[in-house]
Amino acid sequence: MGGELLRVLLSLVAVVALIFVAGWLSRRLQLRSRPGGRRIRCVEAMAVGARDRVLLLDADGKRLLVGVGPGGMRTLHVYEGTAPVEPAPPAPLPAVPNIAQLLTRWKSKP
Repeated sequence: MGGELLRVLLSLVAVVALIFVAGWLSRRLQLRSRPGGRRIRCVEAMAVGARDRVLLLDADGKRLLVGVGPGGMRTLHVYEGTAPVEPAPPAPLPAVPNIAQLLTRWKSKP
């Protein structure tokens, strides 16, 4: 009984160790990329249908508007520009009232 339990526990430890080693190797292999790094970056994506999307890509200093759907990909527009325009930061959200303020509002309503 004791020997069988020890064998099962050692097998479990070995499987868990293999999972961690596989994860470490996976991350290690993903870090290897081309010397110049990534040259294509997705700036924004928007769904325009059930299976269709529009992507704004940044590739080597140019911006591309690409349509993607079940029929494939199609370049919609190429923006010729040297510096990409970054969007303005969003406006801050209004402060959320705490529970005491909500209860006093609820009690004061007729």
